Amino acid sequence: MKKQKPTNEFVFNHFDLLSEELILSILDCLDGNPLDKKSFSLVCKSFYSIESQHRKTLKPLRSEHLPKILNRYPFVTHLDLSLCPRITDSSLTITSVSCNKMLRSIDLSRSKFFTHVGLVNLATNCSNLVEIDLSNATDLRDSAAAAIAEAKNLEKLWLARCKLITDMGIGCIAVGCRKLRLISLKWCLGVGDLGVNLVAVKCKEIRSLDISYLPITNKCLPSILKLQYLEDLVLEGCFGIDDDSLAVLKQGCKSLESLDMSSCQNVSHVGLSSLTSGAASLRQLILAYGFPVTPALADSLQKLSTLQSIKLDCCPVTCSGLKAIGNWCVSLREISLSKCMGVTDEGLSSLVTKHKNLRKLDITCCRKITHVSIARITNSCTSLTSLKMESCTLVPKEAFIFIGQRCHLLEELDFTDNEIDDEGLKSISRCSKLSSLKLGICLNITDEGLTHIGMGCPNLIELDLYRSAGITDSGILTIARGCADLEMINISYCKDITDSSFISLSKCWRLNTLESRGCPLITSLGLAAVAVGCKQLTKLDVKKCYNVNDAGMIPLAHFSQNLRQINLSFSSVTELGLLSLASISCLQSMTILHLKWLTPSGLAAALLACGGLTKVKLQASFKSLLPKPLFEHLEARGCVFQWREKLFQADLDPKCWKLQLEDMQ
Repeated sequence: MKKQKPTNEFVFNHFDLLSEELILSILDCLDGNPLDKKSFSLVCKSFYSIESQHRKTLKPLRSEHLPKILNRYPFVTHLDLSLCPRITDSSLTITSVSCNKMLRSIDLSRSKFFTHVGLVNLATNCSNLVEIDLSNATDLRDSAAAAIAEAKNLEKLWLARCKLITDMGIGCIAVGCRKLRLISLKWCLGVGDLGVNLVAVKCKEIRSLDISYLPITNKCLPSILKLQYLEDLVLEGCFGIDDDSLAVLKQGCKSLESLDMSSCQNVSHVGLSSLTSGAASLRQLILAYGFPVTPALADSLQKLSTLQSIKLDCCPVTCSGLKAIGNWCVSLREISLSKCMGVTDEGLSSLVTKHKNLRKLDITCCRKITHVSIARITNSCTSLTSLKMESCTLVPKEAFIFIGQRCHLLEELDFTDNEIDDEGLKSISRCSKLSSLKLGICLNITDEGLTHIGMGCPNLIELDLYRSAGITDSGILTIARGCADLEMINISYCKDITDSSFISLSKCWRLNTLESRGCPLITSLGLAAVAVGCKQLTKLDVKKCYNVNDAGMIPLAHFSQNLRQINLSFSSVTELGLLSLASISCLQSMTILHLKWLTPSGLAAALLACGGLTKVKLQASFKSLLPKPLFEHLEARGCVFQWREKLFQADLDPKCWKLQLEDMQ
């Protein structure tokens, strides 16, 4: 056959008719799927060029690719390196030179191996930098803080758990970064009154200040409360603050909108009253883990006329205290009483009857309430959008019908470990805006009830059916058909689930989280269907799916290129299956306990091949079987190993499991 001669005919490209402005508008609409923009850029050279100019945000997986990536995208303003565990000074130097004045924000919250040298280059070359997140950089010292101080335009800085930075380092930042609006010093144990005081005195623009768990006393509080624009103050776990120190405060902070004093064990309603005096703009108050909810506490807060949200999680509660809060003239929008001992029908009913504009209510583990409370809640608070009532085990199944009948605006429901049945689900299906539904350990529900949810709640994004043993393929099929935008589903220990459910779920193209541990009827066939259909899958748990083997790993490796976390424990996967996963560049976390056919040499090969791993859970027995240099090499790459001595345990019947759980509580 003769070769065709090349022609000089002009090939007309219809895309050339599109203006650059129109193409940029199209790109703005492609944020849903990370692969869409990649496909877009491959259409033609002009699209490739325009896409590189359009992208402003990058979240790379490996630092070794940084030079090429930054060269490809020269107009990046936000760089998220939190998925790159190993960021060296060289990496930061390359970043600072490539991005230069374009870079405005960088996230290093989970990265290590860099020092003050890299930070100096970053702060010096990227003069327009306004945000830096250095949370969890536990090795950074005052020299690093001094380097940060060179970023003169910095507005937001996160230093949570930077435990080696002291007052001296914070002082450098306070002097150098006068434009700071937000700073988080949570768990910076080397920072005390001096450092916090310097921030308050020098950084007059501060809007948000987090000094949780710092060894501070009352000495720095006057300066903090003088901050003219302070809106958000977090004092969680500040044990050095007490009533006596707060009593000397002459005025509160007028601009304050949110105050968190959780776990402040030495502060009572007396000190709280001193701190909130004059806080005319306070909207949210968090008092978890400490404050007894008594009439005295309620009275001390009654003057907060703008308060909309109060969180009292894990606080001891009295009936009279809840009644006193109910008598406030202010109308609350959010109340959280999660795990509060002492919540009864009488107190809760009095509270919700008065606060009829509630949008969010959390009564998780309030084990004394009954149908009386639910009747009051649904009668009074018909505008609820979120109701969390996990483990309210005295609430009978009939009470759940009221929720669907009266609260049609609900978007979030947590009924974990409750007596709800199919009639309750039928009623709940009237909540057409429902996006999150948790039904874990609900042993009275079946496919019949779930069918109503699938037909009535098309906006469902998250569904939790953990250990709800009455659910089978039929119910999952209805959910998959009716809830096309489903992103997260947990069907763990629903033992009658088969490959049919996975095939149904493969039609939910937005699915990113699939937890199906303890489903012994699932095989590689079903997993292959999910891999092909759910290309946005990022988290997969097939622990104790004994029939999942290497045949399921191959399609997963080919189609699930966004997969970041996988649990294969107690499955039938071998080293061949693990090796195939090496083609998933996003894969960072792997749990592989009790893989019967896994050999030390095969494991070593798989670990080396999966270059992006940052966390691996392994059986402790492998620790002595693998060479030490292997671990040193992998740890130098940024991988952390977690060793487990876990033995195989037979699964309990759901009812037995629930009884065992109740005994523990």
